[in-house]
Amino acid sequence: MQEDLFKRLVSHSKEYGFIYPSSEVYDGLGGVYDYGPMGAELKNNIKEYWWKAMVQVHENIVGLDSAIFMHPKIWKASGHVDAFNDPLIDNKDSKKRYRADVLIEAEIDKLEAKIEKEVEKARKKFDNFDEAMFRSTNARVLDWANRAEAIAKRLANGLKDNNLADIKALIEELEIADPDSGSRNWTDVRQFNLMFNTQMSNIAGEDGKLYLRPETAQGIFVNFLNVQKTTRQKVPFGIAQIGKAFRNEIVARQFIFRMREFEQMEMQYFIRPGSEMEWYAYWKEKRMAWHRAVTPAAKLRFKDHDNLAFYANAAVDIQFEFPFGFKELEGIHSRTDHDLGSHQDMSGKKMQYFDPELNESYVPYVVETSVGLDRMFLSILSNSLVEETVPDAQGEDSTRTVLRIPPALSPIKCAVLPIVRNKEDLVEKARGVFDQLKFQFTCQYDEKDAIGRRYRRQDAIGTPYCVTIDFDSLENDTVTIRERDSMQQVRVPISEVAGIVRQKTEMHRLLEQIG
Repeated sequence: MQEDLFKRLVSHSKEYGFIYPSSEVYDGLGGVYDYGPMGAELKNNIKEYWWKAMVQVHENIVGLDSAIFMHPKIWKASGHVDAFNDPLIDNKDSKKRYRADVLIEAEIDKLEAKIEKEVEKARKKFDNFDEAMFRSTNARVLDWANRAEAIAKRLANGLKDNNLADIKALIEELEIADPDSGSRNWTDVRQFNLMFNTQMSNIAGEDGKLYLRPETAQGIFVNFLNVQKTTRQKVPFGIAQIGKAFRNEIVARQFIFRMREFEQMEMQYFIRPGSEMEWYAYWKEKRMAWHRAVTPAAKLRFKDHDNLAFYANAAVDIQFEFPFGFKELEGIHSRTDHDLGSHQDMSGKKMQYFDPELNESYVPYVVETSVGLDRMFLSILSNSLVEETVPDAQGEDSTRTVLRIPPALSPIKCAVLPIVRNKEDLVEKARGVFDQLKFQFTCQYDEKDAIGRRYRRQDAIGTPYCVTIDFDSLENDTVTIRERDSMQQVRVPISEVAGIVRQKTEMHRLLEQIG
């Protein structure tokens, strides 16, 4: 069922102009996608929602747009040159390449799926079901949970210690097969650096090597003092950035979930050493509230990291239930003073803040929030795509496909439709209404096909309101406004349309929910 949903999602995205395979006329380019007209609008709206929630609402968070190309020593200092690797494994029979940790995590997911299925069966079977008691006492659930925990711990230790031989041994012990061919004939596991590199101008060799940034965070760190001095911010304060990043993924998969060119929305929050756990807890809850304003709480969960990076003292993911399971949507990390300290050591330039209240200088600690824009886009589509049975104009059941996108994020806020297209006075009236609204919202004018088909087309791209101009509109300046989710239609004066649309689609409605 979930696999069918995912296939419909991919198909719907292309059919209605959300996402296209990149370079499709040349048979595509793996792990790269283009955002179509509807996709570009939705993507921009998600960016706006994040930016306003970070920069507009917080007096002590400011924005930045750093360059993609940066000095190569930045990536040496950050650890990316030496340690930005994924464990790679090949199947000797199928010649397919996989991330070894992803293969093992898929086995953990299978065990967790068994647990959830068992819990759901018990929930239906027993009245006054105590889920916590069931999870802690049921023998099968305990066995699966213990096995999943043991596998996760062994994988984490293998990655932490770079024990690639044990990671392969774990794959063999779990009898993990190639998902495509079923073969268990694996190569050894080896590390694969994920950074793309290129050359600057005509400088040959290592001196001219540049990297496409694998994350946007380092552009924030190296500009820490510039931003602090020019904005006169006092610790604690944050720097927010939205930008492209690039990773040479071994296997780009699951549509836009894992890509080689993607976009991040990151905020680095600079704080006093010793206060990091307080701010870590604050941003953990704040970011979850941001997601819950547009996504049902049941689709979201926290997942603590089993394997902390050497520079972090706390890390958690906010996971979303995609059609292929719960996966990372956003990470919140307490990065200590590693980044600023490393750049201070590598560059020889002080990365310190003078704290007037303490009358001392120190290298600030950092709490990071980092959400993948493309993954956020996919989560919104996954949660919004619905096929339902509704009555048609004749009162008979028919099926409609609707994207129940939160109205503030919808690509098109309002569609203006003349009831028929071959009446000049109706078209002129409709055009007049459209011309009034287009300066206030992203609107669409549509006069092709029967009115019912046009409603369905707007439902499929998630338009919250359709405004229909009919013959009564010529007499009394009223129109029919149709609401997407309920399909209810009401008669209102043309002068009230903008206010009705604005009330439901303005971004401040979301911002007020998260406080």
